[in-house]
Amino acid sequence: MDLKQLRYFLVVASERNFTRAAQRLHIAQPPLSRAIQKLEDEVGAPLLDRHARPLKLTPLGLLFQEQALQMLGRMDDMKAMVKAAVAAERRRFTIGFVASTMYARLPEYIREFRKRAPDVELTLIECTTLEQINALKDGKIDVGFGRIRFDDPAVRRTVLTLERLVVALPIHHALARASDPISLHRLAQEPQIIYPRAPRPSYADQVLSLFRDYGHEPRVIHEARELQIAIGLVAAEEGVAVVPESITRSRSHDVTYRGIFEPAISPIIMSHRIDNSSADLQLMFEIIASNYAA
Repeated sequence: MDLKQLRYFLVVASERNFTRAAQRLHIAQPPLSRAIQKLEDEVGAPLLDRHARPLKLTPLGLLFQEQALQMLGRMDDMKAMVKAAVAAERRRFTIGFVASTMYARLPEYIREFRKRAPDVELTLIECTTLEQINALKDGKIDVGFGRIRFDDPAVRRTVLTLERLVVALPIHHALARASDPISLHRLAQEPQIIYPRAPRPSYADQVLSLFRDYGHEPRVIHEARELQIAIGLVAAEEGVAVVPESITRSRSHDVTYRGIFEPAISPIIMSHRIDNSSADLQLMFEIIASNYAA
């Protein structure tokens, strides 16, 4: 007696007809009839009253049906439990990131991590640096990539690079034809588009501080929710935006980028819980170190 025989019997018992049961099982009727006959031989008594129309279960058949349903139900429960156990044992690694880091080297880290740890379930969550700090402490993410320096005794920060900032300009803007870097004094005369709008402090405050460090008060006309909206507003000739240089990899036909005369940088910072010493986090360290060494 095997599970296939039990399933065949339950379908026949449900349909009360060999022809319909065979169609439902996608098999020919003769092998189905032989399987049920073999099952009855093993049991030692008829399970079906073949003289009744439609077929009827014998008293033993009714008892056998009840037991077969319970047995197959337990098998399904066991499969579900085993599947859940396997999923629970599978390692997970969750990365939080701000959108602009996807234009830098983060995609390379992710590709290499997947290649070297194919059995680890890798999850990516877009969130601001401030959200990353809380998510790290709550165990919702394992590592974060952001741009804002936050001090928290439970979180360790590592500055991976200081990325140069550039200005995004509408393609037909007068400054777009400039070959030399543009001064902050000149940029401060243009309407500014900053992002993100919230939460603060954020990259937007880095840009505002950059202007103020050189004695300029920029005129902000738009606070965009995210980077791509800011670039879209630049393309629409609503203003200019100071952005990380890696954004230039995603060129738009109606936006151009120019350098800034004064030193203008934004850090890319990797953060993790100070008590996290997992093998997956160590692997991410190795990947980043080898990437920068190369």
